[in-house]
Amino acid sequence: MAQQHPRKTFALRDPNTVMRLERLGSFHQSRLSFMRILTRRMAAQGWTFTRPEFAVDARGVGHAVYCAHTPERSYSLVAFAHDLPADQRSDRVIAQAWDSTFTLFDGVPTQDDIERLRQNIPVQEAGRVRRSELSVSRANRSVRLWEHVVSRLAQGQQPDQAMIAQVGYLMRTTAVYGSGKLGAADREATAARPEFAAPFQIEMLSVFLTRAFVRDLVQHMAQMRGGDAAVQLDRSIARSIGIGNSTGLGMAPFLLNHPTLFHNWIAARETALARVRAVRKASSQEVAMFQDLVARVILSADQWQSAHPIQIDKLTALRGDLARLSRHLERADLSQDHPWDGLFDWAAAQLGIDAQECLASVMLEPYGALVDDLCAQMSDDEVGPVSIDGAMTVGALRDILARDYAWAMTIDWADKACCARAWYVSEEKLEPRLGERFSEPIAPYEQPLAPGRDASALFDALREWGADTSLAEFLRAHPAHRHMVRRTQIVDRAPYAEIRDNTISAALLPIDMLRCKLSFFGATHFDPRSDRWVRICLFGNAPYPEELCVRNADDWVYPPLDARGA
Repeated sequence: MAQQHPRKTFALRDPNTVMRLERLGSFHQSRLSFMRILTRRMAAQGWTFTRPEFAVDARGVGHAVYCAHTPERSYSLVAFAHDLPADQRSDRVIAQAWDSTFTLFDGVPTQDDIERLRQNIPVQEAGRVRRSELSVSRANRSVRLWEHVVSRLAQGQQPDQAMIAQVGYLMRTTAVYGSGKLGAADREATAARPEFAAPFQIEMLSVFLTRAFVRDLVQHMAQMRGGDAAVQLDRSIARSIGIGNSTGLGMAPFLLNHPTLFHNWIAARETALARVRAVRKASSQEVAMFQDLVARVILSADQWQSAHPIQIDKLTALRGDLARLSRHLERADLSQDHPWDGLFDWAAAQLGIDAQECLASVMLEPYGALVDDLCAQMSDDEVGPVSIDGAMTVGALRDILARDYAWAMTIDWADKACCARAWYVSEEKLEPRLGERFSEPIAPYEQPLAPGRDASALFDALREWGADTSLAEFLRAHPAHRHMVRRTQIVDRAPYAEIRDNTISAALLPIDMLRCKLSFFGATHFDPRSDRWVRICLFGNAPYPEELCVRNADDWVYPPLDARGA
């Protein structure tokens, strides 16, 4: 497919537009999402996959090992299957038992390794892991779907496709821990490996292999129950099934705690969008690919299910806007100069935010050769806090605050509704929590996760200091402002580093922060269960390890149009 390099430079979108929570909470996966970075790399490098062990009994108890072999190394998912009573099944982080538990092992484990892991991985936080373990995770079966699929396959029948489409997964993970969690290897131990250079590749590989284990486990249990009458899952049905995930508040502060990394993610996406908008002429193949993808996105939106009022309203608006986009494309002239810029300008005026961001993702699809190199810019491997430039003057910092935190200066921070919430860390699980400042005794434990309020306070404190005074002198007198001075200097050089909204407001919806981060993972079909936790689907429609090849490594996120009757 011919690719056009841009001949016109387009500015990136204004951070004051992009970095609002309503828009961040409307992001969709794209070809820069971490799952797709992984599948492209695995296919391009010809990774091979083996299953050296699958020792699971008729009750679904045992272990299995799934190996991914890169050109230089091997990694192994060690999976433990359990017979969990229904009354112990919970998505809560405080759960102590799960249907399955996992670790991604660095290399191929010996029997001694497996026995050691058997004593530790099933108990998760209560166990101990080593640097040879790269991630630790757990998952529960879908109560609605698991027994249905096992019983139907055991009887020689395929499961009901409508039920499959409604749920989307047979198991959902409740945590996938990496980067030093629970004693696993720190990111510094693997960041220099090319296969893990992009963010969260260890976690994505763990989930990719987990999906294969789940498919094999449900087929195994059906075989044990039905004997010769049992059948395996139809390949197209199996492909439609992803891995679910339940994610809560613990993930939300990540975007605030990693400002440079967050900027790198957003900047890569915005640069990719600007490059595509700058394409002068679109080839007929590129236009055809885009139009086919729009039809598949519409199908995906039709299959997207949620019972939460917020998401129901968003889905209704998204479906209506996608229908409007489809009608517009019937008469739009995409052979004109800069067709994607014209289309995106039309969408900004005619469509809601959710559809605008969906279109932004779809527009990137025909232009992998133009944008995929940006994946290399999405990591941040700096160790330790960013140093403060104490030589900067008070006047220079005030100018940055006035430019990048003007939105915070318009908020009345004395209004209780504007500072109604407080972020803190729970004593029991050491997980981030969000409490009500004026009705719970949590203010003394508040975490510095309200940059808007702190920027306003810093700006007020600087008023009393001369413009030529160094920040070092100011901070000697006011050390409490160090963290906000550091953030302001980061935002000066990384303009997408800051959420430009109030993160402690009574109106805050933490699910906007969750969806933003999960969209970069590559998640689809967000299903909020409250304003503080969400269920998603990972690797739905993706090829399984034995199917993965260059042809299907990237074009799998949206369901094929022949799935319309599913």
